[in-house]
Amino acid sequence: MAGSRVAEMAATTRFRELLERSEILPAMGGYDALSARLIERAGGEVVYMSGSSVSTSVHGYPDVGLTTMTEMVDRARGMVAAVDVPVFCDADTGYGNPLNVRRTVEEYERAGVAGIHVEDQTFPKKCGHFEDKSVVPTGEMVGKLRAATDAREDEAFVVIARTDARAVEGFDAAVERAEAYLDAGADALFVEALESREELERIGEAFPDVPLVANMTEGGKTPLFTASEFEAMGYDAVLFPATGFKAAAKAMEELYAEIAETGTQKGMMDRLVTWEGRNEITGLDDVVELEERYATE
Repeated sequence: MAGSRVAEMAATTRFRELLERSEILPAMGGYDALSARLIERAGGEVVYMSGSSVSTSVHGYPDVGLTTMTEMVDRARGMVAAVDVPVFCDADTGYGNPLNVRRTVEEYERAGVAGIHVEDQTFPKKCGHFEDKSVVPTGEMVGKLRAATDAREDEAFVVIARTDARAVEGFDAAVERAEAYLDAGADALFVEALESREELERIGEAFPDVPLVANMTEGGKTPLFTASEFEAMGYDAVLFPATGFKAAAKAMEELYAEIAETGTQKGMMDRLVTWEGRNEITGLDDVVELEERYATE
């Protein structure tokens, strides 16, 4: 069963090496143990826990800062246990001041997470592609990043600094903040909601020797590019945060409407995973084997 296998290399080290290699790292977003397992089965080298997808799946509201740190960590723990690949996570604003950020890092690290990104929005935060955001002073974010790097027990645990300043203060201010966050000890940079290929390329040129993370969210402010295009622009990882969640939501919406209208799922059978397929995904054979091993006569 997943979670009982011991990896040859720590997840933190594996994630760090994936970020530092020359080849781009596509990071598909999940929000629970099942989605994490499906990402791994599809060949994903990492699983990214999307804050937007988790928040909506937890309480059904948009990503506007309603999800708590403990809710996020609880979901992360289940995702880590379900897969063998590294899991890294959205940690929003760190859920408070630098002391809160310390506890956030400690809890995520205890959950087995390989790294997190922390952003410089004010609390309560919003999705990085929503309007009417605000950011904290640069110095406040620098303090949070220092707290984050101080708190980790495993030095390989990756701390990614995200800035949402592009939409609030402009592109040049976002670059200045990224430089300050790098000086504060961030391992990688994530400049959110860039609006053109030119802006993406300028970030790649400004930080040629720093692991860079891009975000590919459908309908957001950043145009859609492929992973290979991001690699050519100087990026090391690209997130596909809510794509899986949106696909699942659309499929469920259509299925439930079909049942409500017709009283049967028969017309949707070709859209469903088979009985055997579900059992394979969830590892039923492994469970049966364990049941037989521990059965009493």
